[in-house]
Amino acid sequence: MNDWKEQFKQDTNEDDAIMEEASYVGALVGEYAIRHLCKEPCRTREQSGHAWVQGILQGHPIRCYEQFRMEKHIFYKLCTELVDLGLKPTNRTGVEEMVGMFLNMVGHGLGNRMLQEIFQHSGETISRHIHKVLTACLNLSFKYIRPQDPKFRDTHGKIKNDKRYWPFFKNAIGAIDGTHVPCVVTPSEQGRFIGRKGYPTQNVMAVCDWNMCFTFVLPGWEGTAHDARVFDHALTDANMNFPRPPPDKYYLVDAGYPTLTGFLGPYRCERYHLPDFRRKSGFANHNEIFNFYHSSLRCTIERTFGVWKNRFAILRSMPKYKFETQVQIVSATMALHNFIRRNADHDIDFTRYENEEITLDDDDEDDDDDGDDEVNLYSSQAEMNHTRDFIRDEIVQYKEGMAKNQEEELLLVHWEL
Repeated sequence: MNDWKEQFKQDTNEDDAIMEEASYVGALVGEYAIRHLCKEPCRTREQSGHAWVQGILQGHPIRCYEQFRMEKHIFYKLCTELVDLGLKPTNRTGVEEMVGMFLNMVGHGLGNRMLQEIFQHSGETISRHIHKVLTACLNLSFKYIRPQDPKFRDTHGKIKNDKRYWPFFKNAIGAIDGTHVPCVVTPSEQGRFIGRKGYPTQNVMAVCDWNMCFTFVLPGWEGTAHDARVFDHALTDANMNFPRPPPDKYYLVDAGYPTLTGFLGPYRCERYHLPDFRRKSGFANHNEIFNFYHSSLRCTIERTFGVWKNRFAILRSMPKYKFETQVQIVSATMALHNFIRRNADHDIDFTRYENEEITLDDDDEDDDDDGDDEVNLYSSQAEMNHTRDFIRDEIVQYKEGMAKNQEEELLLVHWEL
């Protein structure tokens, strides 16, 4: 009797287990059917991504600048240039829509999901097109991130037409500095990338000309790397193709870089940055006079960083891409920066940052450490020290002559009265 009850109980338990498993399998089948067989369309807005882009391009000019961070004619010219560099449309997505996706991403820091909503495409489609445009923009960088005149034969109008700099800095061909761009790295790598900013960054070295265009860039260094170390790599690695200055020409650098032939820095242990002079007027000595004019001209690189970062919001909050992609985005946006500068008739951001009275963000005025202890570069410091002293004496002589002339004019006016 007991054996029969035990057998019945065992059979019942087995039936319950089978029913439970069947219910679980049925639930999985139902979920699969909902997800893959009976899909509910997600991107169902009537206006397609193509229509949205065309609406922007055919609307008020300011809409194009706000959405794509450039004027209409620059947008069209960019699309043509990228096609020439290998960007191709697909059956469902044209070049203008692809470029619009990329410019929204870098211009506003939008992630994939937001781009899906704007352009009504799947995440995979968005990602594929973004990388196509990124590749084309990297090709653009080889054409646009370089000196327009590799031999630096002419003095730029910024110097020629400004009495503060002419003829004292007639042989200055550009400025060099480093800046930090936020990055996303794995926890195990964060130690190398978290510098004095307090969050992970990549250190980006750049050279600019007096037209606020980048002529050389070296992104991708960890945030803890000293500017002088990155500079050393740029100069000593032949693969970098650094645009070296011709004889008697030089770049302006700050005190964070070593003194080398062709690289003119300020007098150390003296006031240098412009805010320091604004806080306390007047000059303590002739070296500070040189530093003031040197800083005023070298500030072009900081203004260049400023307009670049202001235009492309992705540089202030980088998405979680592979680090290699993050580095490529830096180079691509610098190429776009140059493309806009060289082709735009009137650009709002460039006009704003050309203003001498603009106050730069702290991130654009990095602190300067003495870089001589960080690298071991052979150099002719005496040559550049002589150049610096010569320019200083010329500036002082000019200022004293101007002061004397003004004094004589005042005396003449007083005598005539």
